[in-house]
Amino acid sequence: MKITLYILMIISLVSCCKDKNDRTNEEKKHSIVVDSNNINVSILIDLSDRIDPGTNPNPTMEYYQRDVEYIKAIEKGFINHIKSKKIITYDDQMQVFFNPEPSDPKINDFTKELKVSFNKDTSRNYFDSVDKKYSELPLNIYQSAIKDGKYVGSDIWEFFKNKVKDYCIKNDRRNILFILTDGYMYHQNTKFEEKSEGSYKTSYLTTKLIKANNLTTSGFKDTIEKNGYGFVKANENLSNLEVIVLGINPEKGNPFEEAVIKEYWENWFKEMKIKNYQVKSADLPSNLEPIILKAISGR
Repeated sequence: MKITLYILMIISLVSCCKDKNDRTNEEKKHSIVVDSNNINVSILIDLSDRIDPGTNPNPTMEYYQRDVEYIKAIEKGFINHIKSKKIITYDDQMQVFFNPEPSDPKINDFTKELKVSFNKDTSRNYFDSVDKKYSELPLNIYQSAIKDGKYVGSDIWEFFKNKVKDYCIKNDRRNILFILTDGYMYHQNTKFEEKSEGSYKTSYLTTKLIKANNLTTSGFKDTIEKNGYGFVKANENLSNLEVIVLGINPEKGNPFEEAVIKEYWENWFKEMKIKNYQVKSADLPSNLEPIILKAISGR
């Protein structure tokens, strides 16, 4: 009887230790995710005719030039983040996307050059290399697109539907996506509507649609809610993604146009479970740089 009791005590002790070790390992595993200070920054660029200085001129600063400076600020924030860490913890990356890809192979080559990553074996010279690429190549991309003049538009809805999880989200990272666009969403290959009782969702947003939906008065929010206006949800759960939209540029004539555009985007992000998002106007880069840097630092 004593021997049996002794054996039972040993089994109980071993089981208890195993449970404790399992819990400790599980806690460690989760703490790695929570404490991760590695970031994955993506930039999605809308190369529609919004960047055309002939179609959409701005005497203060052309919109493509603003984009270029936004990208420089994003790169600055990224590099600041890397330098704030110990070398042994480097495991960060940044890349640029278009959707669809431009037909100009030169632009696609520039894009490949702008995909950069840092790890513990990264040399100090690599920092200068990244600075040089992001100081020169974005301007080359915009100049090539403007010279080509074949603005294929940007299929942002399809990007969120089919590509954002594969391209912009990595486990155990802070995933940050910057979208450079005027806020209007339209592409001929992804233009559809979903109507049901009390709901009218679209995959696109144009100034024509805003007028057709009577979103031209101060009561636009009530009209949106009453009729269920908005973007068709493109994904189910993007809670591991932070999104910053830069460059909202409403057409003139409707004083509420910009607010309507932002309402569409913000409601869309909420539906897709994106918790951390910002939608900013096409302001001067000097005004947006502090916002960009803060978004990347997380402070």
